[in-house]
Amino acid sequence: MTESKFKQLFENPVFRGFVAFSIFRAFYGAGILVATYFLSTSAEAPWPVSVGFLLISMIFSRWLFKKIKTRNQTEEEIYSD
Repeated sequence: MTESKFKQLFENPVFRGFVAFSIFRAFYGAGILVATYFLSTSAEAPWPVSVGFLLISMIFSRWLFKKIKTRNQTEEEIYSD
């Protein structure tokens, strides 16, 4: 690929959203796995608690990412003026 192809790819909002979501999920997912491991070992919580925690974190992560995404979009609009 030439440099202009990379530039076009990185300027594509769908691709940028996919990359941002992937990075977000990598860090958030690692944190959730550590918290779930703590719940299931150190806290000695029954397994339904860990499953519930994972389900709630899945819903929360979608909400959090939407908030981050809309905040970044409004900041881009402010700085582009």
